[in-house]
Amino acid sequence: MIDVLVAGGGPAGWAVAAACARLGLNTELVDPAPDRPWRATYGAWRAELPTDALAAVAARSRGEAIGTIRHQLGWEYAVLDNAVLREQLATAPVRVLQGRVRDARPDPGGVTVDLGGREQRAAVLFDATGAARSVLGAQTRRSATEQTAVGVLVDTDAARNVVTPGSALFMDWRPHHGEPGWPTFLYAIPVTSDRVLLEETSLARRPGLELSALRHRLHARLAHHRIAVPPGDEERVRFPVDRPLPAPGDWRGPVVPFGAASPLVHPATGYSVATALRLAPRVATAVHDALSRGGTAAAGTAAWQAVWSPSALAVHALRRRSLESLLRLPPDRVPDFFDTFFALPQQHRWAYLTGREDVRGSAAAMGALFATAPWWLRRRLVLGALDPRGLSALSDEVNTK
Repeated sequence: MIDVLVAGGGPAGWAVAAACARLGLNTELVDPAPDRPWRATYGAWRAELPTDALAAVAARSRGEAIGTIRHQLGWEYAVLDNAVLREQLATAPVRVLQGRVRDARPDPGGVTVDLGGREQRAAVLFDATGAARSVLGAQTRRSATEQTAVGVLVDTDAARNVVTPGSALFMDWRPHHGEPGWPTFLYAIPVTSDRVLLEETSLARRPGLELSALRHRLHARLAHHRIAVPPGDEERVRFPVDRPLPAPGDWRGPVVPFGAASPLVHPATGYSVATALRLAPRVATAVHDALSRGGTAAAGTAAWQAVWSPSALAVHALRRRSLESLLRLPPDRVPDFFDTFFALPQQHRWAYLTGREDVRGSAAAMGALFATAPWWLRRRLVLGALDPRGLSALSDEVNTK
């Protein structure tokens, strides 16, 4: 029997596996293609990243945003070098297996898993397989709210009409794509010293906006800025931002979700990697301490509680209510909403975007937004927060806590 088995070889899976192994826990990581490169672009606010991850920053820039006018965000944006981050994490003594968890059978002493013809026993199994949750199951109760995007990489000089060197355009809601309907924005960020990612993004929609529509808008937007569509691969993004918490029978046992499976995805940004990197050592310590006390049966619960403290659960509920309000705004008013948000004092914006356990800060940010919002927006925020469809979904989650 090993101490920890991690299903999923992405950044979140590797983060928790490495943290556990570095504490001396007997740790294995299983993935269908463990050597597959990480293709996605992982960004974060630089101040969110743990110190040991800063060496993996490939590009950093000043954050800006545009609703209908330009806002300076006041903090740096960072894009990670996936290969460097992976090399850092892989220095931990983790045993890597190629395969997939076919079945997981929890019991009072741990969990038995089928790795495709070979059984393994572990005190704790982390499901870090992303929003699909291949171990726990996705638990889709309704149509998911998804973030979708299509992007291309261009030279820094070619992108100068959109984003100046040293700056990252977190959001540009101006309709330079020339189309009415559901609002989308341009996400323009340096990913290396000489390359910029230009991505047409639908922040949150139920169901997600189709990639073909985003591709058409991206090409139209690039034409507006006189930027040629480069040949080669494009980046395609589709993931849920409102994945529900696992049911009680799952998270109270030794099978614990982590990363996007947890779900750690911020519904207003789609970010989760920095959160997973920060939480991994805390989660590993919780498992280590529980096992040191002879509490094999309690190790999974300790890991869950390290991720989902009462404060984190409260902030999660506040963020989900905010998401429901945003989904119900008139499409042409979404840029005005973000002008109001980005005009808030920096401490409010920072608390809402990063403080996953800062209940007071998140509530204060939401209160400040309401206080400064025009009456049409106040009305929409209240009606959206009280919409019975969203309340029903949130009630399902509250009952799992």
